[in-house]
Amino acid sequence: MAEPTQTAELSSVDDFFRTEIRTGRIERAEVFAKARHPAYKLWIDFGEFGVKRSSAQITARYSPEELVGRTVVAVTNFPPRQIADFMSEVLVLGVPVEGTGEVILLAPDAEAPIGARIA
Repeated sequence: MAEPTQTAELSSVDDFFRTEIRTGRIERAEVFAKARHPAYKLWIDFGEFGVKRSSAQITARYSPEELVGRTVVAVTNFPPRQIADFMSEVLVLGVPVEGTGEVILLAPDAEAPIGARIA
């Protein structure tokens, strides 16, 4: 059996615990016409942490209408990032599907409180 290949530099458990990953519910989604690559602007409710904005390249798999009301998982403590005329405040997590351009959004497999921290 071949040895597995390490794909990235190792991180410590402390690195993981410094990263805030939380559940949020998409309140609004619209086409991001000024983005370099096809994307949506998302407004995501994180409960007591407020509504945060994100730019997400998920247009190959989802329509804006499908996204509203969906629970997602996002990193909430990265610095904001300016993308064209939009400030993206959180990084929505997903799995890229090789060769398709699609990204499958990560989400809890059962109802989870909005704003809950992923452990």
